Amino acid sequence: MTQIPKTLNRLYETDFVAWTENTVQLIRAGQLGQVDWEAVIEEIESLGRSERRELKSRLEVLLQHLLKWQYQPSLRSGSWQNTIDEQRNQIVDLLQESPSLKSYPEEVLAECYRRGRKAASNETELSLDRFPVDCPYPIVQVLDAEFLPDAIDL
Repeated sequence: MTQIPKTLNRLYETDFVAWTENTVQLIRAGQLGQVDWEAVIEEIESLGRSERRELKSRLEVLLQHLLKWQYQPSLRSGSWQNTIDEQRNQIVDLLQESPSLKSYPEEVLAECYRRGRKAASNETELSLDRFPVDCPYPIVQVLDAEFLPDAIDL
């Protein structure tokens, strides 16, 4: 196997964009022996983790805003509605781009709800115990573009 030049290894650590451009050029030129495959593998694995993290983050924000919508109806705003819509749209886009993640939102719903619940408590200044311990919305409702929870008067 061909030895990878040390400059490529250093480039990966010091200038990621330059490393990606150089790696693409090597692959297109068929100089596969010059490619730092360990770094390529690491980056591909990282991309998968990144998609999952983004989906979880968006689901947490969505759940937080659904709770705020439900528990603070007098403060509802177009901004909250836009945040709910945007998070749903981005989740749908992620699932369309990576269909293998289709079951992931349901898998992480409880964890995302726990975090979204805490964030809603922080933002609304309502006690954490005001919100249900378990997610009150099935994932189908959470992702439904038409669903908004009914107000709960406190």
